[in-house]
Parts: sequence; C-alpha cells; structure tokens
Amino acid sequence: MAFFVRPPLQFVSGPHPRYALIWLHGLGADGHDFTDLVDSLAGITDQDLRFVFPHAPIQNVTLNGGAAMPAWFDLYGTRPEDPQDEVGIRQAACAVLELIRDQERQGVPGERIVLGGFSQGGAVALYTMLTAPVRLAATVGLSTYLPLAHRLGDGFPVNDQTPVFLGHGTQDPMIPYSAAVRTQAVLAQHRVPAKLHTYPMAHTVSAPELADLKDFLTAALGATGLGAAALNR
Repeated sequence: MAFFVRPPLQFVSGPHPRYALIWLHGLGADGHDFTDLVDSLAGITDQDLRFVFPHAPIQNVTLNGGAAMPAWFDLYGTRPEDPQDEVGIRQAACAVLELIRDQERQGVPGERIVLGGFSQGGAVALYTMLTAPVRLAATVGLSTYLPLAHRLGDGFPVNDQTPVFLGHGTQDPMIPYSAAVRTQAVLAQHRVPAKLHTYPMAHTVSAPELADLKDFLTAALGATGLGAAALNR
C-alpha cells in the first residue's frame, strides 16, 4: 500500500525549476499548512524553485487517545525515554526519499534540494537527511527533535556535511527546548553542522525565525556554488 494517499501540493516560481524545497507539516495538519513559505522564502535563489508540500496519511496516534489524524508516524509519548515508532519513522523516511527521487527524475539533483519540516514533520526531515543516500543542499527542522537518535551509527551515507537549521521556541510546551539542545548535540557528535536558532515563542513559527531561515537557505545554496548569484546581491 502506498504511503501517500493524496499527491503533494506543488508550486513553482518559474517554468523551469532547477531547485526544490520539500516541506513536511506537523501532526494533525496537512500540506496546506505551510504554503505561505512560497512567499516567505522567495529569493533564496535566483533560479526557478519548486515547492513541494506532501500530505501525511491518516493514522491512529496513541498519544492522542488513538484518534485518527494526519501523522507521519505514531507517537507514544514526548519524553526522551518513551518508546518510539521505529517502523513508522523508517516508513515515513522511505516515502520522503521517494519524493526526493521524484525531483531527481524531474531534473533537480539532490544537491539542489532542501528538505525541511515543522514539529513531527521536522523530525522526519532530520531522520531522512541522516539516512538517505542522496546528498542534499540543506535540511531544516523547526520546533522539532531528532527521532531514533540511539539508532544512529558512527557515520551517515552522504549528508554528514549538510548544513542544518534548527529553530525552536524557549516556551514550547509540546516539544521542549531541551529537545532541540539534545538534537544539536547529537548532530555535533556526528560532525553535522547544525546551528540552533532560539526564539521567545511557543510551539509555532515567528517572523524573525522565517527571516533567519531565509538568510540560512540563501547562504546554504550559495555555499554549494549553486546559488552564488543570490549571495552577491
């Protein structure tokens, strides 16, 4: 059975996309939740850019009393010691990898693809980046954490040097700020260049965070030599 029931939303900034940004929404939302990024991140490259917003499948979430909702994987708890849905996380990562492969088939190579997400979607984005055999331009995790950190080996297939943007609110009641600190520490242990950006907010996204994210992505694409024109403006 296919992971995705509905095709992703897609928007392009021009007729010939040479870059792509794949964005994963949070628990209980869908691909429409972050379509404002199309306007917020305009200008991160001077080339045409495709935005891809997939919809997580509907499934029962244990933490929410077994209620059915859009979810990338099941959740059993929010504490570090709580069990994790390893099978579900790996299935979601495989499905996201197929989205990356689809962009490659359309002429956008991995090193021109940004993978990001919010909350549970950010967790899948981080895990996919660390396990995917495709080098990415950058990865973004907002108000999130790194799942299955205890399962990571000593090295990653190709993304050990991929820049990572972590954004988190110090007042987040759903995924505490300490989770972001732990995530950055684990990535640092594996020599992944992740920078943690901190904001006085709850479990949400703020205008200053989006401004920082835009600067990060412009620099990340420019550092690869793929978006240098944007950096020189």
